[in-house]
This record gives sequence, structure tokens and C-alpha cells, in this order.
Amino acid sequence: MAVLQSNYIPWKGYFDIIRQVDEFILYDDVQYTKNDWRNRNQIKTPQGRQWITIPVLMSGKFGQRIDETQVANAQWASKHFKSLEQSYGRCDFFALYRDELAALYDAAKTEPMLSQINHRFITTICRWLDIKTPITWSTDYDLPEALDKNDRLLLLLQKAKARTYISGPSGQNYIDEKSFTDAGITLRYAAYRYPAYPQPYPPFEHGVTVLDLLFNTGKNAQRYLEQKT
Repeated sequence: MAVLQSNYIPWKGYFDIIRQVDEFILYDDVQYTKNDWRNRNQIKTPQGRQWITIPVLMSGKFGQRIDETQVANAQWASKHFKSLEQSYGRCDFFALYRDELAALYDAAKTEPMLSQINHRFITTICRWLDIKTPITWSTDYDLPEALDKNDRLLLLLQKAKARTYISGPSGQNYIDEKSFTDAGITLRYAAYRYPAYPQPYPPFEHGVTVLDLLFNTGKNAQRYLEQKT
């Protein structure tokens, strides 16, 4: 099992975790963090990496949750699709995904909630990668909010009947490993080591949206997730 906050068109490591587990939980009933991956990601352009960001509204209240965060306006969707088309339109496999990607961005214009937009992109990209892992929400489970970060995550895993938990490497900064052992949950940390693939605009960059991998490798994309260097 894995538990991660939803990100906007995440990088390949995010989907590598999803493919390795039997349930993936979107953890969006936690605080929204500004200048993070929730509403933005990077693409490759002739000028180097470029951020594309979904504008969101901040309520001003402390602890605004990800699943409470609304999009500020709908204009971002057309701009993002145009940026992707300009940067990747000549890639070997862009045309394979273009129409469905355009439909995703058209649908996003009428969706006010960031979590729902992220969910639609994540589930569609999983299908493109032939990843069949069920994706659920942390709100599907009854969780109290007045718990520290480690204890709330552990309770979620217990309610979901997890036996093994795969965390991103940053989990080492806050996970109390003994509490997981005591609960009978095996803890593993993901290893983000991937081979390079054909990519425009050298030098090669790993930390961009997974769309970069798809547009450049097509149906071979999953092979680059499964290989470790």
C-alpha cells in the first residue's frame, strides 16, 4: 500500500510507487502547501525546465486542506495544453495521447476543485501506463484530525488493513519506524533510480512530469519505470 498527496501531472517516480502496490490512497484531507507539487509540475522546453502551475485560491484560514482548495480561474487549462503541445508536439508519441489529453484539459475548465483535477490526470495516466492499481481517498476512511503526522498515517494504514507500506524517501524524515513494526506493518522506502530515455533538449532531466516519458517512449514507458539503475 502507498499513501501520497495528489500532485498535478506527477513525475515518473510517483507512478512507479502506484504500480508497486495493491491500493494507492490519495491523502488530500491534509494541509495544502504552497509552492509544492500539488498544483504545479515541470516540463522540458528548449530553454530548459519550465513550471506550469494551476492558479488556486487561498482562503486565508490556517490549515486549508488540499481537498478544499479551489482553482482560481479556468484559463490555465488552455495555456498548459498549448505549452505541452509546443514543447512536445514533435515527439514520437505525442500524437498517441494528444486527443485524450486535450479532452482532459477541456474537462478541467469546468472543475473547480484541485483534488478532482489531479485525480482525473493521475487515473488517466495510470491507464496509459497500464497500471491497474485501485486508487482510493483517505476520506474513504474515518480518521480523526487531532493526531500527529505519523500516528494519523499509521491509523489510516491500519484501517485500510495494510501489511506493507511503501513510502517515498522523504518519509524517513518523519516516520517512526518502530511504531510501524509494532503495528505489524512492513515499511519500505522507494528507490528512485531510473535509466535515461530519448528526450529532447539536452541535458537529460529526470525530475519532470511523467508526460515527458510518455510522449518520448509511448507504450514502452512502463519499462523505464520497472528498470533500476
